Amino acid sequence: MSQTATVDSITKEEAPHSVDKVEIIKDTRPGIVSEKAGADTIRAMLTECLDMQKSAYQKSPVPEYEQRVEDLNNLERLVRENQEEIIQAINADFGNRSRHETLLAEIMGVLDSIKHARKSLKKWMKPIRRSVDMTLFPGGKNRLIAQPKGVVGIVVPWNFPLYLTFGPLIPVLAAGNRAMIKMSTNSRQLSQLLAKLMEKYLPAEKVTLLEETGGVGRVFSTLPFDHIVFTGSGATGSSVMQAAAKNLTPVTLELGGKSPCVIAPDYDIQKAAERLLFFKLFNAGQICVTVDYLFVSDNKREQFIKAAQSIVPKRYPDINGADYTSIIDDAAYERLEQTLQDAKDKGATLINLTPGQQPNRELRKMPPHLVLDVTDDMRIMQEEIFGPLLPVKTYSSEHDVVTYINDRDRPLAFYPFTNDRQLQDFYITHTMSGGVTVNDVACHVQQHDLPFGGIGASGMGHYHGYEGFVEFSKMRPVFYQPKFSALKLLAPPYGARVSKMLDFMLKMTR
Repeated sequence: MSQTATVDSITKEEAPHSVDKVEIIKDTRPGIVSEKAGADTIRAMLTECLDMQKSAYQKSPVPEYEQRVEDLNNLERLVRENQEEIIQAINADFGNRSRHETLLAEIMGVLDSIKHARKSLKKWMKPIRRSVDMTLFPGGKNRLIAQPKGVVGIVVPWNFPLYLTFGPLIPVLAAGNRAMIKMSTNSRQLSQLLAKLMEKYLPAEKVTLLEETGGVGRVFSTLPFDHIVFTGSGATGSSVMQAAAKNLTPVTLELGGKSPCVIAPDYDIQKAAERLLFFKLFNAGQICVTVDYLFVSDNKREQFIKAAQSIVPKRYPDINGADYTSIIDDAAYERLEQTLQDAKDKGATLINLTPGQQPNRELRKMPPHLVLDVTDDMRIMQEEIFGPLLPVKTYSSEHDVVTYINDRDRPLAFYPFTNDRQLQDFYITHTMSGGVTVNDVACHVQQHDLPFGGIGASGMGHYHGYEGFVEFSKMRPVFYQPKFSALKLLAPPYGARVSKMLDFMLKMTR
């Protein structure tokens, strides 16, 4: 099967159970499954692609260092040589995505990740020496050898579609694997562009990119991949994990949740507001690791409100302009409207941080809001917000904060603002989250030498950097037995000699 993924080669006889559902339509665009294709047709096409990649893997199960570097170089070329087209496609999918945000979070993020992987790859690939158990000493040696798992399925969300395509793909290729990538239905322009471009830079048996036109996702996670990476909601992640379990396919789940932030009394409120509002409103808040709710001490709430009211209008004098990103689609926009209304109906106070600027349904521009006096029965405190709305809670002691966080699902990130080292340690040791940035927001995600991943409801597994290389490798233990084996001395018949040796060995375990 070529990377130009078509369904016209699959006849109705080959898909007898979908005759009534399928209209076979020739579509020569790469990575496209006809929107009229039924489940059987989609499965046949995806299975053909998977079989092709698995066959290629079996022929070359462990690519050399030079091949992996070439693959990474080709990814870099794809991004650099088509940067403007990529930016325009993402902008078209959002309706409006800030060009600068795409450059910072997607283009730069991808290129820097490639640079780090390429620089580190030779070290990552080296066999790791491990000590030898005394029962097999002397002469034996242990090595841990990283070998490719095979074919990795990657499910990509829409909020950072380039970075979350290439972010996992970089360690997947660095580890010597192949990949099938399923894009989001909200990323139609970018997925069509990347599917067309990918075949120019990497062969289909190495990487195939699929556009979601309806029904692909339901089939994709049921395929017998050697590993699946999913980024998205917890509900969908649970479904992906259940589907993967039927094939005993290991999964990396990068989910979301409600990531808390707390500003301690000792920390400068203005500085904290400047830092957390930058990332909270980046991509209009449509980020899994952004601040989902904020704790400020009882006597600092008004100060924080005033700081926010001074900062946001200067940064976004016109939310209908190019700097402020649109909400991704009508359904997401309506959900945010309903979330605000629900909070208001239940007693919350809403503060529009861009006064005089109203919601723009046509452009899907939602003004940034603080939501005060929130209660746990409000939708805004029960669901991941994924928008420019910031609930603000007050607290009296750090124990109140810890208790509140620990009574809920473990978040993907946690953001304590304090210069008190003991208080920093208290928050880190008394809570659990996927990652932590102290005195800022989401900076840990940008560190290539730190793993990224959630825990519990916020996900499982890690990638980025070396941990990504390990995640997509089978770290295969190998013991090399020397010419002389000490085990020979312990062979039956068991007598006094063996008893003495075992007594000696038991003493050595003390």
